[in-house]
Amino acid sequence: MDESIFKAYDIRGLYGQQVDEDAAWKIGHATAQFLRSLLHGYERGQINSQSLIVGRDMRKHSPALAKALMEGMTGSGANVIDIGMIDTPQIYFAINHLGSCGGVQVTASHNPAAYNGFKISAQKARPVSGQTGLQEIKHIATALRHTASAGKGTITTQDLTEPYRRHVLSFLNNNIKKLKVVIDASNGMAGKWVPLIFGDLDLDITALNFECNGTFKHEPNPLVDANLAELKQAVIDKNADLGLCFDGDADRLMVVDETGKSIGCDIITALMAEYFLEKNPGSTIIYDLRSSWIVKEQIQKCGGQPRRERVGHSFMKKTLKDTKGVFGGELSGHFYYRDNFFADSGMITLVHMLNILSSTDKPLSKLIKPLMCYHSSGEMNFEVENKQAMMDSLAAKYSDAEIDYLDGVTIQYLDWWFNCRPSNTEPLLRLNIEAKTSETLANKLDELKALLGNPVDH
Repeated sequence: MDESIFKAYDIRGLYGQQVDEDAAWKIGHATAQFLRSLLHGYERGQINSQSLIVGRDMRKHSPALAKALMEGMTGSGANVIDIGMIDTPQIYFAINHLGSCGGVQVTASHNPAAYNGFKISAQKARPVSGQTGLQEIKHIATALRHTASAGKGTITTQDLTEPYRRHVLSFLNNNIKKLKVVIDASNGMAGKWVPLIFGDLDLDITALNFECNGTFKHEPNPLVDANLAELKQAVIDKNADLGLCFDGDADRLMVVDETGKSIGCDIITALMAEYFLEKNPGSTIIYDLRSSWIVKEQIQKCGGQPRRERVGHSFMKKTLKDTKGVFGGELSGHFYYRDNFFADSGMITLVHMLNILSSTDKPLSKLIKPLMCYHSSGEMNFEVENKQAMMDSLAAKYSDAEIDYLDGVTIQYLDWWFNCRPSNTEPLLRLNIEAKTSETLANKLDELKALLGNPVDH
């Protein structure tokens, strides 16, 4: 088995070269062993407590990989509940709804069609990352031989469409307007689940790329601006109120306003902060450390408790739960909700955007205008072999600043700041800069490029 497929937050690689049915069987067997080992004695007797949930996305090889994965699980003696072709957040729902010890979604998220992989969650949908179990699963899987096992669990199928639909729509307010919404499903799972969840509502939805056949008209990554071109044009052509582009497994999205401009996810976090704090006064809101200064300022202005966290869904979810926060937002388009098992959901984010726009006569561009008060670079990547040495030299150069090391190094001055953090898997440093003026941003970006080199496409 190619051990490089085990990433920081999931398992992922090229199908047929790095990820195949043999690897899926071993990962299923190992995952079942690991997740069941986490159960406490008093939990073992509960219905479904030793069962695992398995779902998959629409990629052409996902059915075969899911089949092999489930055979590996049953080979370890575990029972499996197959819930079919779903968006990734439905795995989080199913684990909690059915009371299982965990689950796996077969998906490669936003990667091109040739890729596939596995996202693993433990009991109560706790994420299994490199620091919380993936290394143990890798250790077990790489030691296994693919043979018939004595233990034999069962596979049952279950359709959770209706309870899942009720769960998502439970967040919808009663006074929803007949909004014009353009949705680009990126030929991913939103193409199946938006009609199933929202099809009966009185909304004017324009559907782009809703075909779920395992091929992509554009890369299913909404963070790449080029992938939003069709959505932006459609929003303008349809005179729509809102545009949304989902990624492949529909756990995250990007928002486009009625003028056809994309909105940074930190700005959406700031917008949602006011919305959530009206309903939950004084609550904690989590945001990732790449976010604009306006996020912290808006949370404080609305009487909330801001909590800055390092990048990554496992860190965001844990902190949201530990602080009993109401909501969290990440620059990558993941939005996390206390009342959704502290997990992220693209569909629930769509619901909350409908609620916000239905509560005002202002268009989205006017709602976010007061929040657009700083100038940011967006995330850039630089090839650096000795990442730690470069971060140390940045800290030394800017030693008169306020410095912290929550994730990489963050340097803050009164009129500008930046974060530089290492990639988990590649010789890359990721840079985000923000400043009070465009001139300061340009000057400081040139200053940092002189140290880091020219940014690379990634």
